[in-house]
Amino acid sequence: MDALTGLLAAPDTDDLDTRILDAALAEFETYGLRRVSVEDVAKRAGVARTTIYRRFTNKEQLLQAVILREVRRFLTAIAAATEDLPTPEDAVVEGFVVGLQGARTHPLMTRVLQSEPEAFLPQLSMNGGAVMVAARDILADRLRRARPDDPQDFQTVAEVLLRVAVSLLLVPGGGLVLDDEDAIRAFARDYLTRMLRPQ
Repeated sequence: MDALTGLLAAPDTDDLDTRILDAALAEFETYGLRRVSVEDVAKRAGVARTTIYRRFTNKEQLLQAVILREVRRFLTAIAAATEDLPTPEDAVVEGFVVGLQGARTHPLMTRVLQSEPEAFLPQLSMNGGAVMVAARDILADRLRRARPDDPQDFQTVAEVLLRVAVSLLLVPGGGLVLDDEDAIRAFARDYLTRMLRPQ
């Protein structure tokens, strides 16, 4: 199973798992990653702490389950935005726009980047960087579908795009003013599509 399939495959969950994960997400969005305890999540979910520990070994495993669920939603949105686009350039632009805007407006991501930015990279690189690899593979797949006979290395192009987006999240400001969707789209169209070699 590759990283993309592994991340996008939703695990078997029941209503109680969903309730616990929803409660944990709300706690992490409100209070950050460090300040939340399993007891806080249990109170919000209306369950006993032992119920959570039977399903998640510790707080770190609970946090990873929350993040992986949000990553699945995020990657599904990128996949939907780049589905059946006519050119690789369109896939680069739309994937970049949806990814950057989605990350910037996601409540958990916003909270972590504002109050605990040092916690962002370790979570992004968990499981051997599976999140980055899965996102790269989605975009590379869309680029390949738009140019099925093109031998260029779409995986490298996709990874560079992701790394640019991550740097814009971690170090906002500077000379690039990408405050709205039109500006992000124009930047991607003018600069990032240059990584694609002409056919």
